Amino acid sequence: MARYSDAVCRLCRREGQKLFLKGDRCFTDKCALERRAYPPGMHGQGRSKTSEYGQQLREKQKAKRYYGILESQFRGYYEMAVRRKGQTGENLLALCESRLDNTVYRLGFAMSRPEARQLVLHGHFTVNGSKVNIPSYLVKPGMVITLKESSRSLEKIKGNIEANSFRQPPKWLDYDRNTLTAKVVAMPQKEDIDLPIEEHLIVELYSK
Repeated sequence: MARYSDAVCRLCRREGQKLFLKGDRCFTDKCALERRAYPPGMHGQGRSKTSEYGQQLREKQKAKRYYGILESQFRGYYEMAVRRKGQTGENLLALCESRLDNTVYRLGFAMSRPEARQLVLHGHFTVNGSKVNIPSYLVKPGMVITLKESSRSLEKIKGNIEANSFRQPPKWLDYDRNTLTAKVVAMPQKEDIDLPIEEHLIVELYSK
């Protein structure tokens, strides 16, 4: 599957806010948005007011870039969200939040979602005792995510766990720091998602 391979800092500049795609770098003065707080490109500093459609499009692009999802898969999540009970926008964010790579990031095993995606691809985690190396795998209530025993001595993962020891996992995850195991106890709710996404704009865009 194709992935975005250009400089990810351009994505933050295009959305006008930090998407935290580079881990620790996003919190330093090396962050591209700190140095050039305007969209990339030759017309970046002269762009005019955004239309209603433009606002809806930007919100969709922002959500996709937060979670590292391409258009076809994101559209698939939207169609799944429509079929579920409840608010479509909230269902959409819950599906994105339930991805295994995002779950690994939320648990503090990685400093960014792209790094979490790489850890999952390399097979460092099991779900219900079976190795899963698919970042888009959707976890559900009752599932147990565990860092493999053979991966616990890796310096990078150990460093991430220590650096993120102050972070509290969201309420939908019951995390045991001693066993490095987490159980999904519920589906993510709107209040559990700390991303500045106006999901109703995405629904309006796809509803046209």
